[in-house]
Amino acid sequence: MPDNPVAGPGEIAPIGTRTLRGQVVDRLRDLIITGQLEAGRRLTEMDLAKRLDVSRGPLREAIRDLVEAGLLDSQPYKGLYVRRLTRRDLRELYSLRANLEAFAFRAAWDRRDRRSLSDLKDRLRRFHDAIDEGDDALSIRRELDIHSWVFERADHALLFEIWQRMRPRLQTYFTWHHRANANLLPLKRGNDRYVELATGDDLDAMLRHLEDHMRQGLDQVVSFLSQTEEEGTAGPQP
Repeated sequence: MPDNPVAGPGEIAPIGTRTLRGQVVDRLRDLIITGQLEAGRRLTEMDLAKRLDVSRGPLREAIRDLVEAGLLDSQPYKGLYVRRLTRRDLRELYSLRANLEAFAFRAAWDRRDRRSLSDLKDRLRRFHDAIDEGDDALSIRRELDIHSWVFERADHALLFEIWQRMRPRLQTYFTWHHRANANLLPLKRGNDRYVELATGDDLDAMLRHLEDHMRQGLDQVVSFLSQTEEEGTAGPQP
């Protein structure tokens, strides 16, 4: 992903004249998952086009992509909003992801080789590096890269397509997960056991850990979002 100009508090830096539709999607997605465009906020094409310095054509295409990805909500006669993450969203995402990732491990287990296992360990190191650098948005992308590994190894085109369609929503989920871990040290080590088992010899142990790993993450995020509701801050709808 290309580097973006730095915006001050409450500002959105222009994208520039050479941007294409995909870059508009990436910029808006980053603004949403980092909370710069907060949940529930009403957006207008005119304002976004002006502040991002892009034409309405690629912006509309990007908006359609993000509505389809579940990050924006277009309501007839009401307008365009940043979609709120609900507890139902979380539970549905958890149940689907847990089953798909377990399926992916079963399909990929005998396809692992020395090169692919080394690749997974490298992804974990890059995730650690991003946290050490204090780059939360980058660490979210690199954490997703860790979990993408097994879908890439499974050699199942439809499964990988579904994973790719889920990934934008998972970025939002991981953002809340990181916010629930204000001290990022436990989060930094949270994937160590996952990678250790994924590069090991016991598939059953991997699947048991996968279930526990995801359940703990879900419970933590649901608890955190419930707390934000009680405090009156941006959180999920009931």
